[in-house]
Amino acid sequence: MRAIFVMVKCEMGQVYNVAKLAVDSIPELSELHSTSGQYDLLGKFYLEPDQDTGLFVTERLQVLPGVKDTYTLVTFNAFAGR
Repeated sequence: MRAIFVMVKCEMGQVYNVAKLAVDSIPELSELHSTSGQYDLLGKFYLEPDQDTGLFVTERLQVLPGVKDTYTLVTFNAFAGR
């Protein structure tokens, strides 16, 4: 499994609806946090090694009602704190 992080910008007033839809319908979702600033949500997803990141984002996240924009971060290493 490999982790990707996706920042999600929602339509006005739709953050909680988008979060509920994502949690209820996307099994690859590990964590979803509300944020302030340019984006409203930050999600951590675990994909299979052969799973296409672009298709996952466009076909599973961007199609959720209330999603306005996404920004995807692909990571290289994970470092643990204490």
